[in-house]
Amino acid sequence: MDHPSIDSLPRRTLGRANGPLYRQLADLLREPIGDGTFPVGGELPKEAAIAEHFGVSLITVRQALRDLEADGLIRKRSAKPAVVAARNPSVNLSWKFKNFADMAAFTKDAELTVKSYRKEVSPVLQRHFGMGKDEAGYCLRGILSVGEQKKAQITSYFPPSVGAKLKRDDFSDVLIFRSVQRHLGLRLDVAHVTVRAEIADEVIAEDLGIAQGSAILSVEMLYQSAEQQSIEFTIARHPADLFSISYDAPNDLA
Repeated sequence: MDHPSIDSLPRRTLGRANGPLYRQLADLLREPIGDGTFPVGGELPKEAAIAEHFGVSLITVRQALRDLEADGLIRKRSAKPAVVAARNPSVNLSWKFKNFADMAAFTKDAELTVKSYRKEVSPVLQRHFGMGKDEAGYCLRGILSVGEQKKAQITSYFPPSVGAKLKRDDFSDVLIFRSVQRHLGLRLDVAHVTVRAEIADEVIAEDLGIAQGSAILSVEMLYQSAEQQSIEFTIARHPADLFSISYDAPNDLA
């Protein structure tokens, strides 16, 4: 098989003002992979050649290749050029968000199936909304899917002042907080996010199509208004092997 040369890549200067260099490089490499310039089964140029072509370090190149490998596009090899594994990313919920727009991008191509929406009594309502022990709030339960794969079990809680204004059919958006904003005419200002490691119980295992006792990642999101009123608390439970978190950690040590 003929392998495209380094000249198949565009010549472009990468600048830090446009974000992390490795992400810019990864995006540049995705295009020739996606259009078949670098065919499946073929090799990418050597890491050193890529670094020289774009004027970046080997560390930057290797981080970019790790991103492509995480997307299922390439397969890295020790002391050899990476091999193209697929033209399109595999279905994966690798999660990178620092704002609500990133959350929206995270659910691209996903579908939310609502299983139920009803009044419930739960310690979660007491903890996050300051409700009484026997006071009922509202709870939505659903499944987030991408294609045929079940990606998350979704459980969202609302205080009575919010939940009573919503009905099951209102949750037509894959992003629950966006449905809440639209139907209540309010703007959610911030989401406090907590990630926990858990074990799938019988219900979670059935919802996600995994074995009971499997590892899962639980992402808890408490949405608040600009007045710091807690509006929604959502728990998204994901199979651990289909979900990852990545972010940039700048060195801010003196």
